[in-house]
Amino acid sequence: MKPTKRSLRSRRSPLRREARSHKAVYDGNYPEPLVSVIIPAMNEAGTIAAAVTEAKKVDSRCEVIVVANGSSDGTAEIAASCGARVISCAEPLGHDVGRSVGAESAKGEILLFTDGDLVIPAEQLRPFAAAVRRGADIALNDYSGPVGRHRPHPVVLSKHALNILLRRPDLKGCSMTAVPHALSRRALDTLGSGLLSSPPEAQAKAVMEGLRVVAGHKVPVGRMNVIRPKADGTDPLQQIIVADHLRAVSLVLEQRGGRAGFGDGARRREMVR
Repeated sequence: MKPTKRSLRSRRSPLRREARSHKAVYDGNYPEPLVSVIIPAMNEAGTIAAAVTEAKKVDSRCEVIVVANGSSDGTAEIAASCGARVISCAEPLGHDVGRSVGAESAKGEILLFTDGDLVIPAEQLRPFAAAVRRGADIALNDYSGPVGRHRPHPVVLSKHALNILLRRPDLKGCSMTAVPHALSRRALDTLGSGLLSSPPEAQAKAVMEGLRVVAGHKVPVGRMNVIRPKADGTDPLQQIIVADHLRAVSLVLEQRGGRAGFGDGARRREMVR
């Protein structure tokens, strides 16, 4: 089941209903966790145990939430046996929707997002939580993607272009599309959990709302991502991410005007007939 493109308002209430309908498996108590590590996972039995184990080391007051969606290989059971709190979804949620479902359930003041197919050592995850503790609202992965190619990858180009449009060229290609990244509770309250299913839109709103967005720490996930087979030579995930960036651009133009707040220079358009 792929995520549908809906308005920001319509996304939220269905996600709340769906989150309540999922079967949650609790292993232990989590009194007032400081950090909630959220890990969407679909058929990641080979990596989920190690991913959860590293996530649990991020902080002494840490809960790990695994959103096991559409899995048939025991991912949920393995995650629960490793001490994660599991939200089980019978059907696949589609790209990024697991983040929204996990965020709905999170109790921590800091939300740290990673993926079930990535085993990232705890020492590489802690800097993101630390950046939020120092006052950041969003701590992004300081990874801009492969920028030295003769022809830029469309996703990389989209990330850089959005940050320029947001007047944050300092962020380069840093993006909420990439994990790991962390949010403050204030950021979650400002953005709403539903918007996390479209990371570029969430990032655009965060910047325009004046949230403090920083490049927290570099984890070169490009070398770690699993290469998925592509049907008919096309990459559907690439198309989804680029489309999400276009929606983010639309949001910026809607709020800041047709030139996104950039001036028109010395042009005297009124002189043209």
